[in-house]
Amino acid sequence: MRMARAIGWADVADALREHLQVCCISLGLLLMAAVCPHVAPLSSVGRLPAALIAVAFPLVGVSAALDALVDIADGKINIHVLMALAAFASIFMGNSLEGGLLLAMFNLAHIAEEYFTSKSMYDVRELKENHPEFALLLDTSGDESVHFSNLSYTKVPVHDLKVDSHILVRAGEAVPVDGEVYQGSSTITIEHLTGETKPVERTVGDAIPGGARNLEGMMIVKVTKSWEDSTLNRIVQLTEEGQLNKPKLQRWLDEFGEHYSKVVVALSLAVALLGPFLFKWPFFGNSVCRGSIYRGLGLMVAASPCALAVAPLAYATAISSLASKGILLKGGHVLDALSACQSIAFDKTGTLTTGKLMCKAIEPIHGHLDASHGVNDPSCCTPNCESEALAVAAAMEKGTTHPIGRAVLNHSVGRDLPVVAVESFESLPGRGVVATLSGIKARNSENELAKASIGSVEYISSLYRTNGESEQIKQAVKCSAFGPEFVQAALSVDKKVTLFHFEDEPRPGVCEVIYTLREKAKLRIMMLTGDHESSAARVAKAVCIDEVHFSLKPEDKLNKVKAVSREGGGGLIMVGDGINDAPALAAATVGIVLAQRASATAVAVADILLLQDNLCVVPFCIAKARQTTSLVKQSVALALTCIVFAALPSVLGFLPLWLTVLLHEGGTLLVCLNSIRALNPPTWSWGDDVRQLIDGLKNYISAKLNRSSKFSANTVPL
Repeated sequence: MRMARAIGWADVADALREHLQVCCISLGLLLMAAVCPHVAPLSSVGRLPAALIAVAFPLVGVSAALDALVDIADGKINIHVLMALAAFASIFMGNSLEGGLLLAMFNLAHIAEEYFTSKSMYDVRELKENHPEFALLLDTSGDESVHFSNLSYTKVPVHDLKVDSHILVRAGEAVPVDGEVYQGSSTITIEHLTGETKPVERTVGDAIPGGARNLEGMMIVKVTKSWEDSTLNRIVQLTEEGQLNKPKLQRWLDEFGEHYSKVVVALSLAVALLGPFLFKWPFFGNSVCRGSIYRGLGLMVAASPCALAVAPLAYATAISSLASKGILLKGGHVLDALSACQSIAFDKTGTLTTGKLMCKAIEPIHGHLDASHGVNDPSCCTPNCESEALAVAAAMEKGTTHPIGRAVLNHSVGRDLPVVAVESFESLPGRGVVATLSGIKARNSENELAKASIGSVEYISSLYRTNGESEQIKQAVKCSAFGPEFVQAALSVDKKVTLFHFEDEPRPGVCEVIYTLREKAKLRIMMLTGDHESSAARVAKAVCIDEVHFSLKPEDKLNKVKAVSREGGGGLIMVGDGINDAPALAAATVGIVLAQRASATAVAVADILLLQDNLCVVPFCIAKARQTTSLVKQSVALALTCIVFAALPSVLGFLPLWLTVLLHEGGTLLVCLNSIRALNPPTWSWGDDVRQLIDGLKNYISAKLNRSSKFSANTVPL
């Protein structure tokens, strides 16, 4: 390579390599050389074909020769080496025209392959280029309201923005990082991030993802995530990683290609050297029979693994197609696993339901003085049992991401509650929260800090040592005046138990999602939840799920997921909101998480992130996975068929070398075209594919007819 650079060979090769115009000029000159002997005016010019070939061959041969030598020096035998060997061997055999055609068509096919590959890729570079490098950092603490006409700001790099700082976003600008509207309101679009085409209104308190485009108005945005954790950076990172994480088939083809190319060279040499002895072929050929060396070159070209190498292109195409709709995959292997799964499990709260719980009632059930008679004793709670319980629960749940905690905090807003401070705090995933409090009098001693726990009814009842008390609490819950239909949480403060009742509603469109998964995807569907039986059954009935597993702790969910994955065959898909279900998401064959609410742990262990807070894309994702694996299988079969149908006639002497190249490269382009079909909307059956094709043809024909009729109508006769 040093010698090539020293003599300028490398510079010339870089200028000519895979240059579309140069390849077209070379191919045009070679075609002219091919037709010269058959055109009367040119047939008299005897040296013209040789002159055309002498000009055209170096245009494609200089870079091919250098690339082949570099690969051979590195111990690599790949498609570039095979093509260069075949082309330059043709020169020594007196078939320089065919050698030039071989390289010109190979280069054009390679350029076309790269074009199709780039068309299939979700261009994250566009997101990077359109994203602002700087932000307008306001010189304010954010504690006071500011006037838009009197703003003081500093232009800073987006990487330097800190959480809780305030930035100005003007009309037409992109929001640099994730945040929430602190002041002002506007309309934004996130179509380039999540595929959601409808612009959305954002006002004070609403969350905005990084990368969202501000269409109108001016906003002050409070930064909630740094650049490293923002939505846009996450999309770019996961999409690039997903395209780099190769599925099993692609890794196998990469390894197979190296050995396969060496086998092709060995077989080509065997045909060239042994053909005269085994089949009585001449070495160099004559007017009657093609030579064994020519046949060996034909085999080398026809059996090259170009088409096989691009067969997995559908994986990258599908990942790009999903990313454009706000579905991020952590690699092509996820598509294989997803297409093989036979079961799917949904978390309930925040996944099948909206997760926006509303506190409907607060009910003292155990340990309160005169609680059974509905009378509040001043010596029991301050100012009353419901207010004290709400104040304690709100203090313990401050800063939480759990739907129940958010519902408690929302219910406490604007109420006159006693001041409660949390002195120590411990979170027990799947059970509840334990804390010691000041501001609440302990029953045994005024100086002692009160101990409080909030969580599931099962957890709170288990804290009471005697079976009698535990059973009394459970019985009081069963006999609640508000019935068993609500989501329930219990609070224990100094041996006093209060029951919170919450209402949750199913997400819009969930029934259609479940119907599609059951009837079209043919999946076994189940619901896994930590809620009690009555609440779980109410939601399951509303969303049409028959198999329900309730009262599950995180470890119970984990064990259930493992059991179903083992017994079902093919694996299990787990769909959750990323709150308290990270172990189940990690154990599932494929974990799908709603990324807007998910914890960092859930995002790390999940295989698929849904940027839209919407389950309607789950069937699309599964259909896309099945479409992709089907396209990859079709591409592999198509590649092998093209190799066989090009190699066999070539060895038997029926095909000239240039036609062998045409068949070989045509097969490669067919595989590319088949792979980018992964950009099309997926279907569930061959019948749907046919209907989709017919509808597409109808739309195309009607569009053409409408265009021609409009043209005729606008044409004014002279």
